[in-house]
Amino acid sequence: VQLQASGGGTVQAGGSLRLSCVASGSIFSVNVMGWYRQAPGKQRDLVADMTGGGNIKYAEAVKGRFTISRDNAKNTVYLQMDSLKPDDTAVYFCNFFDMATALDYWGQGTLVTVSS
Repeated sequence: VQLQASGGGTVQAGGSLRLSCVASGSIFSVNVMGWYRQAPGKQRDLVADMTGGGNIKYAEAVKGRFTISRDNAKNTVYLQMDSLKPDDTAVYFCNFFDMATALDYWGQGTLVTVSS
């Protein structure tokens, strides 16, 4: 499975960005697609993920501000980020978890910078 993420950039606090990630390759099984982020000097943490059936999980820090969605026909997951804060500055990684094989796949990361 290959993942291609896009949509990062620089925005002022309070602004919005939308990330997209397209999965390609051998996608046959039940899976979870989502986003993680890693700030400088910190570990990579879950931001949000979503199963193909629509079950969603959000990190507490982004609840009410970020919205994850996916288009199963296009194997694409989106992350709409609103009311961005400087603390949201990080490299955002797209993730694909294959529930049949328990394998994780990662995109190349896209930088989101929120200025105050």
